Amino acid sequence: MDLTKTSRFISLILRHKPWVAGIDLDEHGWADVEELIQGVRKKYPLDRQILEEIVRTDNKQRYSFNDDKTKIRANQGHSIAVDVELPVVTPPEILYHGTGEKYAAAIEREGLVPKSRLYVHLSGDVTTAENVGRRHGRPVIFCVHSGDMHRKGHVFYRSVNGVWLTKRVEPQFLRPYSSEEG
Repeated sequence: MDLTKTSRFISLILRHKPWVAGIDLDEHGWADVEELIQGVRKKYPLDRQILEEIVRTDNKQRYSFNDDKTKIRANQGHSIAVDVELPVVTPPEILYHGTGEKYAAAIEREGLVPKSRLYVHLSGDVTTAENVGRRHGRPVIFCVHSGDMHRKGHVFYRSVNGVWLTKRVEPQFLRPYSSEEG
């Protein structure tokens, strides 16, 4: 059994297309676990034990169960309107954004925009940003002056898996990361 493919399918369902599995998400992104299992079974074998293993072993901590494990949701990365009840958090002075080299010029010009997602995703460290950037080709890392943004009224959230989220990062709050800084 390929847990990676099953996990990606669950991510698609919980973040972007719940109707693919014939389920609904509530306003906070929660799905009924039994309904999800039934919906995923249309494409991949899944039971509660496998689902719990996927959640427990996911290196990006994409998913959370509620306290009694009757509901599950994606922690962030949604393209559909849900409120995952993230607390507003004061960010550190600098956060990081990793991307592919092919996107760097557009980011310098336009800033960071969520595109199809609800938020821009930022990392608390350079290594994570670099790993994210690698998924898009040769990595380029931007420093985000999140402390300045916060003082100017921008709101930040932090997902349970440590990803920093904000609605937008304007170009004046960005600068390319230099390895001499690390």
